[in-house]
Amino acid sequence: MAKAKVQPATGHFITLEGGEGAGKSTLAKALAARLEAQGLTVELTREPGGSPKAERIREALLAGRIKPYGAFAEALMFQAARIDHVDSRIRPALKRGAWVICDRFIDSTRVYQGTLGEIAGDKLSALETVAIAGLMPELTFILDLAPETGLARAARRRQPGEATDRFESETISFHRRLRQGFLDIASAEPQRCVVLDASLPPEVLADTAWEALSSRLPLPQIAPA
Repeated sequence: MAKAKVQPATGHFITLEGGEGAGKSTLAKALAARLEAQGLTVELTREPGGSPKAERIREALLAGRIKPYGAFAEALMFQAARIDHVDSRIRPALKRGAWVICDRFIDSTRVYQGTLGEIAGDKLSALETVAIAGLMPELTFILDLAPETGLARAARRRQPGEATDRFESETISFHRRLRQGFLDIASAEPQRCVVLDASLPPEVLADTAWEALSSRLPLPQIAPA
């Protein structure tokens, strides 16, 4: 008996956002596995980074080498990395019909450098326009978690002797404001954003996310052989 064939699907763009230790990368992998089980091609990526040039910028940002120059300089570096990532990896993957899942994207810049870095909205919007040229995620999962829990998770995953990165080392007040910033975006854009309880066990969180994905994006129909 011949195997059923999956009808060709156009590419779709999903992003995951949230504070430190919220479980974004774990959920991204779980969703990728489920999409691949549907016969779909998945491109799993992250920001900052995702392309060779952007990964070099990521290293400088997370090491804190740009921090002394201020939030606007950090925003410029994030957007420079994003331009290369979008042009060299995300757009080509979408054109091939892949489902792109990205761990962090524009919302992180809006919160970290906009809300917390206090960069004026018009300046940040101008940078964003140049960086993404209209490429917006169709679905964004906001993983909501108490910052104390997230930071504890992040500490547990660090290797012995490994230092905290540029953002993990910020104050608890910073991380509480960060959490609220993401929730504010979700409230303002409910058509794009879904808030998930990141304190759930990983498999339950994946089930909840998959239910939301299935209801919002067009999964392929299995055609008769």
